[in-house]
Amino acid sequence: MLDLSPLPALFGGALIGLGALLLLWVNGRIAGVSNLLGGIVFPVRGDRAWRALFLGALVAVGALASWLSPGSVGASRPNLILLGAAGLLVGFGTRLGNGCTSGHGVCGVARLSRRSLTATAVFVATGIVTATIARWLGVGA
Repeated sequence: MLDLSPLPALFGGALIGLGALLLLWVNGRIAGVSNLLGGIVFPVRGDRAWRALFLGALVAVGALASWLSPGSVGASRPNLILLGAAGLLVGFGTRLGNGCTSGHGVCGVARLSRRSLTATAVFVATGIVTATIARWLGVGA
């Protein structure tokens, strides 16, 4: 049976919002994860430590959630070819959209940025279309 309790999503959303708020408050930076990762891959002098710390905390919280509640993070083993292709498409999309779901969807929408509202609407619509097509094709079933 499917667990449709909104509590895990509410808790996870609160943690994401808290992390974004703390980064803005402590460091004056927007929590756009693609930009944070880009700053580690192509570093600016003296700008790497806080990025690594924030991204490390994201990974640590995900690992903790997986340990505490294994089914909440993902129970199936992913197809590595599809996962790699999806990662490349996401990377291309973040460059094309000049940001990711965390930067636009969490931080930009909260600031009522028109660009972020538009980008988030496109993210959601694309996700709906992609999930629908994948379901029709039987991918991931």
